[in-house]
Amino acid sequence: MTGTRNSGRDRHCVKAALAEVEKLHSDRNYRQASGLFYVEGVRNFINVVDRGLDISTLLFSEKLLTAPLARKLVRQSRRSGVPTVSLTPEQFRRISHTPRASGVSAILRQPWVELPKVSPQTGLCWVVLESVRSPGNFGSLIRTSEAIGGAGFILVGGRIDPFDPNVVRASMGSIFRQAFVRTTFSQLHRWMRSNHCCGVGASPDGAAELHQFHYPRSTLLVLGEERRGLTPQQRNLCQHFVRIPMVGKADSLNLAVAGSLLLYEVYRTAKK
Repeated sequence: MTGTRNSGRDRHCVKAALAEVEKLHSDRNYRQASGLFYVEGVRNFINVVDRGLDISTLLFSEKLLTAPLARKLVRQSRRSGVPTVSLTPEQFRRISHTPRASGVSAILRQPWVELPKVSPQTGLCWVVLESVRSPGNFGSLIRTSEAIGGAGFILVGGRIDPFDPNVVRASMGSIFRQAFVRTTFSQLHRWMRSNHCCGVGASPDGAAELHQFHYPRSTLLVLGEERRGLTPQQRNLCQHFVRIPMVGKADSLNLAVAGSLLLYEVYRTAKK
């Protein structure tokens, strides 16, 4: 790998790339309008290449990037025509949000999937969400879904941003192996009916405890926001409700914990 020439054009490209990364870090409206998001780190970059995701811009610092495989993939990406920006260590550290700057990052196009193009038979199950309080909890839930073989997440409405940097970071790379759908309640209702899906909601008033219920194939787990629980529209998606037993004084669990418990019950049922 060789650095860019110290020309006015190169300096302009670097300045523009750094400004775009800062906007993708901090401005959800810009992420949504541009359809882009930002990832950093050797493991994430390798996942991106392995999955064949659409790279808008590749950024690297030759002095910081020491991993041989990542250096090889950078060279291959440049040869294949991926727009690439070479940064000094100081420039890369300016946009890095990790304790130790790895020297490689990428601006990617958000890989949304349209609801009619997905099947409820894909993966072990799907998770339906309308609102999430903590991006970190959502990222952790993505990790669990990928761990048990879940297909991905159906996000109803526009409140959740799966490509928030905090979500991406907490997912630890699992975000690249999950599908993300954005839809409306009416569209989801029609899709569930036509595909004979079973909506299972998590609620304190569930008729059965989560480990007593047999989760059928084509299960959609419907999870509410921690504080409010399931909304009326979410409840209308559900044919069954299950509850998580709690004997202490806590009246709820956070999304990552509650969702993970349910996902592993779906996994346990499938393995019987």
